[in-house]
Amino acid sequence: MKTTLAALTLSLAVLVVTAFPFERKGVSPSGRAAKEKRVQYAAWDDVNVIAHGMLQLGQGLKEHVDKTKFHMRDISNKLKIFNHTVTELGKESHRLRVQGEALKTRAQQLEDREGQLLNVTAELREKAEEMLQERRTMGERISQLEDKVEGVHQGDAALPESGSSSKNNSDAHNIQVMLQTQNRRIDNLVERIRLQQEKLDKQNVRIRTLQSQVSLMMTFRSSRRGSTDGSTHSAAAVAQRDSPVWVASDCHELFLIGQTTSGVYTIQPGKAEPFKVFCEMTADGGWTVIQRRQDGSVDFNQLWEAYKEGFGGLNGEFWLGLEKIHAIAKEGGYILKLKLADWLGDVASVHLSFRLGGEDTKYSLQIQKVGPFSPLESSLGADAISGLPFSTQDQDNDLKIGANCAKHLSGGWWFSDCGRSNLNGRYFQSPPPKQRNQRKQGIFWKTWRGRYYPLKYSKMMIAPAAIQSKS
Repeated sequence: MKTTLAALTLSLAVLVVTAFPFERKGVSPSGRAAKEKRVQYAAWDDVNVIAHGMLQLGQGLKEHVDKTKFHMRDISNKLKIFNHTVTELGKESHRLRVQGEALKTRAQQLEDREGQLLNVTAELREKAEEMLQERRTMGERISQLEDKVEGVHQGDAALPESGSSSKNNSDAHNIQVMLQTQNRRIDNLVERIRLQQEKLDKQNVRIRTLQSQVSLMMTFRSSRRGSTDGSTHSAAAVAQRDSPVWVASDCHELFLIGQTTSGVYTIQPGKAEPFKVFCEMTADGGWTVIQRRQDGSVDFNQLWEAYKEGFGGLNGEFWLGLEKIHAIAKEGGYILKLKLADWLGDVASVHLSFRLGGEDTKYSLQIQKVGPFSPLESSLGADAISGLPFSTQDQDNDLKIGANCAKHLSGGWWFSDCGRSNLNGRYFQSPPPKQRNQRKQGIFWKTWRGRYYPLKYSKMMIAPAAIQSKS
């Protein structure tokens, strides 16, 4: 644009000069007049051309200025957004730094308390050992005295009672009283040691939890800091970033970084795509809710694909989806917690360690337990030791030969022989139907209220097994 403007200016100057030439000596008046006439006509055309060019140049310059103003406004807006984003990131970084320092301080305090408890426990153990040694010594002395008393009784069997035998009996009684007192002291000391050990175990759990919180907080801060590196030269890139890089793998991990309010969150377990879940936050940790039945607003009599992907609303009745549950718990080390309620207001709770297979195993549920099951656990746990595949009306994978439990009852579930449990059955309002074949299609847990009692409420939640040690 500058080159074009210079060229046009130079051309205009040349034409102006040629339009008004200097008078040269030796030229006749008639010749000069003829030439002036010719030059004036040529200069007028050129001036028109230059004027048209200048108009075009002015229009181009105006458009260029307008575009420049627009670009400047756009850059200014992007810089404002960038500055706001940087300010927000600075505030978030400061908040995380303060939380991290607070967690470090709390962890240090708990470590100091742990050291004090260890010292107290060691002292109590030393005292217990000393008292046990005294107990053994007293026992030996009692045995010796009993032998003496028995000898005295044998030697004086034919003689009338004397003051000597009365004295021996009195000494033996006093020693027995002392021994009983010593035994009580030892029992009290052992009980104190047990209570101290329980406190120490709880402190250890809290320290591990705080250490996990600090570690996750540092990871989160590093990821947030790393997400801003290399992007300061692009305001648009910062303005278009809608979510942080780091995403928790389950609700308990959200709890460890400071989330304590129950509600809907986004998680990303492993390499799966992020998805939303309902997290129930308790004093011990975060539970990922995978099923809720409360009012019958959602039809759970669905087919395989629906149970695989999930259905319902996270704030009401819903089934999270077998594929999402598998993404969270496929590595094992998780607890399945069931909350049940009847129409009288009574509640029950079941905890089962489990692992869920993938679609190639028909999402087989395997309960992991050492020892016998309690009656409440046995409705599902006893059948799932070796693994129970999931069944629906269009995918008959149950263990009952010659029958489709999902079609015979209702909904989809880890059925064994159709009669022990089904928390995805039909929802019946109270009072339940009178027909027996209808009641068995409801939500039931046989070892709690029986197969033909439709439950009012059920909720299924999962969390890492580490949460169990604090429950």
